Amino acid sequence: MKTFLSAAVSIALLLSATQAMAQDKKQLAFVVNAASDFWKLAEAGVKKAQAELPNYELQFKYPAQGTAALQNALMDDLVAAGTDAIMISSVDPKTSIDAFNRIAGQVPLFTTDSDAPDSNRIAYLGSSNTLAGVQAGEVAVKALPGGAKCMGFVGFLGADNAKERIAGFRQAVEGKGIELVDVRGDDVDFARARSNVDDVLAANPEINCMVGFYSYNPPKIYEALQAAGKLGQITVIAFDEDPITLGAVKDGSFAGTVVQQPFEWGYQGMKLMAAYLEGDKSQIPADKLIIVPTKIIDKGNVEEFEANLKATLGK
Repeated sequence: MKTFLSAAVSIALLLSATQAMAQDKKQLAFVVNAASDFWKLAEAGVKKAQAELPNYELQFKYPAQGTAALQNALMDDLVAAGTDAIMISSVDPKTSIDAFNRIAGQVPLFTTDSDAPDSNRIAYLGSSNTLAGVQAGEVAVKALPGGAKCMGFVGFLGADNAKERIAGFRQAVEGKGIELVDVRGDDVDFARARSNVDDVLAANPEINCMVGFYSYNPPKIYEALQAAGKLGQITVIAFDEDPITLGAVKDGSFAGTVVQQPFEWGYQGMKLMAAYLEGDKSQIPADKLIIVPTKIIDKGNVEEFEANLKATLGK
């Protein structure tokens, strides 16, 4: 009986010590803007960082829906639960400044994917969305030497990443006979993303070019064009590396896609926040912008890119 009690006490003490150690670990959180396969690469980056940061507990969080209100409530919950630093891809930075400043007054706040430069965030780590838009425009100029009328499709029309990509695209095609007639938003509603393309095909026969500005938009364009028997008849410029998008680039259905490096956002973002919490602010540049380059993927380099992508994801 004495041996049994001694063992029970030892187990209780061990559990207590383990819990204390877990509570002693600083917590870092990466908050995304919506549930999308695009974020799997960032999640893989966070997982790699976790292996290199044993004294930290890293969390990857999706809001229940892609709204600013739910994102901001999620950050409040994270702070209340003891999270020590947060990186966020904001749905709508312009309307979230007060919420961001409230969070930033309690823990270090960083942005990724879509910046909030008017807030008290420490720094932005991610793509230059303007330059990515310019690259998409360059794909269009190369593919459409005779000019075109394009329709764009995007998730959040009000998000900085969307507005900057659109502005960059327009900048690159200016004077080239290519017009971005309009951009249709869908608020990351995949059914609406598809119906937006169907509606354009039905109502705008003059459109001979389509641009998918968010990762899931090009696959929805592909679906709609395939259903309408128009694959290859309308030039498509894409963003990101959805498997359908890469397949379409490979078979020539899409002119090309502009890819980001979300894996690096997750990996570098966690390492950056850990260093900051430890007092190392040397990685924060004067302009508070840490730009991770984007790249054009076309038929000439898509297979090499796909192989590297599978290796990154461990597939």
